[in-house]
Amino acid sequence: MMDEARYNQLVSAAFKRMLAAADTLDPDVLEAESTGDMLTLTTPSREKCVVNTQRAVRQIWVAGKGQGIHFSYDDATGTWKDDKGKGLELFSFVADVVRAMSGADFPSPA
Repeated sequence: MMDEARYNQLVSAAFKRMLAAADTLDPDVLEAESTGDMLTLTTPSREKCVVNTQRAVRQIWVAGKGQGIHFSYDDATGTWKDDKGKGLELFSFVADVVRAMSGADFPSPA
């Protein structure tokens, strides 16, 4: 299991990347709020995508599209991949949830 300092660094980078993407959208389409270990993306209709840390197991959990998915960091690819082997990647999954909720494209800044 990765050490806590590395996990915190990776989570911080992931949250910053998602906040930067949300900031490119009109707040009338999507609002982003980050509070410590949780990032909430909300549409005007109050639909939400919640991104949360799972510190004990060094994962990121995402609730959206009627499901909750756990993502583990994959050192080989430098990406967060779902822990069930479905081939889901964190940022792509969040972008799909945002598109389903709002109709807007959630950009993927580096």
